[in-house]
Amino acid sequence: MTSLVVAEFLGIISFALSGFYIATKKQLDLLGICISALLTALGGGIVRDMIVGIYPTSLSSIFPMALVLVVVGLLVAFKFHKKSTFEKKPFFVVIDAIGLVSFSIAGALLAVEHNFAISGVIILAFITAIGGGVFRDILLNVVPYVLIGGFYGAISIIIGIVIYILSFYGLLGIISLSILFVFSMFLRILAFRHSWKLPTLK
Repeated sequence: MTSLVVAEFLGIISFALSGFYIATKKQLDLLGICISALLTALGGGIVRDMIVGIYPTSLSSIFPMALVLVVVGLLVAFKFHKKSTFEKKPFFVVIDAIGLVSFSIAGALLAVEHNFAISGVIILAFITAIGGGVFRDILLNVVPYVLIGGFYGAISIIIGIVIYILSFYGLLGIISLSILFVFSMFLRILAFRHSWKLPTLK
């Protein structure tokens, strides 16, 4: 359970930052920025919990929402909204990758805890990682990044498959999850650096 909590914590912080940046890039007001950050950080987890049949943590505890608002407050205080090329910085790419990988792991672990089949583990990993971003993009009337972002969603699917296999063979643990985390981070950064894309139909 500790691994799940850590993954959730990292994901919330990372995607709150991502939601903040996208909102400021679209020149939303302060309320819009908060909504964007909250949707990005918490949206996928809420849908995941509803699928599993548990009361969403984001609605039963003040901590997740408070954490997002603290992140937004710090970003405003340090004037990150004035950094127009922020998304090209290595820091932003790494932070976004942490969110993607952390939420994918969190979703897959919860699915494993509830004895889901491999399809369920993959779906929960995917929804947890990309659900909030999809909600945000729809709200902002843009094509969800997961549909055009090349390897972005594929990494989440890979994580779900690996965690299911590790669980099946009784190999889930801090060491194996840490190795998976580092490998997935490396894969995401490599995909971004080399602009890897999945094939499209022409």
